[in-house]
Amino acid sequence: MSTAHHVPVLVDRVVALFGPALIRPGSVLVDATLGLGGHAEALLRSCPEAHVVGLDRDSEALSMARARLQDFAERVTVVHAVFDRLGEVLSGLGYGPVNGVLFDLGVSSLQIDVRVRGFAYAEDAPLDMRMDAATGQTAADILNSYSSKDLARILRAYGEERFARRIADSIVRERARAPFETSARLVELIRDSIPAPARRSGGHPAKRTFQALRIEVNDELAVLRRALPAAIDRLAVGGRLVILSYHSLEDRLAKQAIRARALPNVPEDLPVVPADREPELRVLVRGAERASVQEIAANPRAASVRLRAAERIREVA
Repeated sequence: MSTAHHVPVLVDRVVALFGPALIRPGSVLVDATLGLGGHAEALLRSCPEAHVVGLDRDSEALSMARARLQDFAERVTVVHAVFDRLGEVLSGLGYGPVNGVLFDLGVSSLQIDVRVRGFAYAEDAPLDMRMDAATGQTAADILNSYSSKDLARILRAYGEERFARRIADSIVRERARAPFETSARLVELIRDSIPAPARRSGGHPAKRTFQALRIEVNDELAVLRRALPAAIDRLAVGGRLVILSYHSLEDRLAKQAIRARALPNVPEDLPVVPADREPELRVLVRGAERASVQEIAANPRAASVRLRAAERIREVA
């Protein structure tokens, strides 16, 4: 896949939000989900004083991002790591507080577009779904080993699938005939498990199951729960956090992490807020910002994005 065709979501808005935090020499931005480097490239071009530390768990994506960012090699540090290791990585590099942290969550263009990675349900492919293809269990491992109860649990919790138990029971029944290996058989099973009226709305019938499997394979929500507080803790005063999420589960965690630090840390009925309990963050956007009709037309992957952003306004001892 050529990075020339990779269009980062809400790139102009992301650059505008980080711009004020990255004007000083030596400013540091952490791109916690470097992917193919689209946001990083735009930020490096627009913020000539900034250094980017880019993290990703996908070694193939990191290799492509390095090539894309070679013109800025002196201002980029690329690290193969899951983003909940953000604090550890920064300490290892000798960095203290940073001026920005970006999370562009979900599946990267590379992972969607490369058939053998198994993220897409539109064509038959191995049921892999690992963001780091070198380690961990695959989607096939989960389908072929989890109990019906556990399969239903992850489909319900991570895919918000109404027919989770029916699909889980069908999976267990089918794998007794032959283990699951590729996606076409799973897609057909899901379609047959969902009543016809429900199949006619809500997008592709396999969408929710594939999302749930991907989240389970990569432990995405647990990683995000750890990463967001760690990112906020690393922000300097005036530093900014921007989070792009693509489904309600991610967005809920983003909202909760920001809200927890954007309100006074005192009981509601306390008449005076002590200085050390004042909010740490200032919210920069109202609610969850969505892509414009024009951006979605130019880049369909922006259709589900929700952007949240905040700025650190107080040091915490």
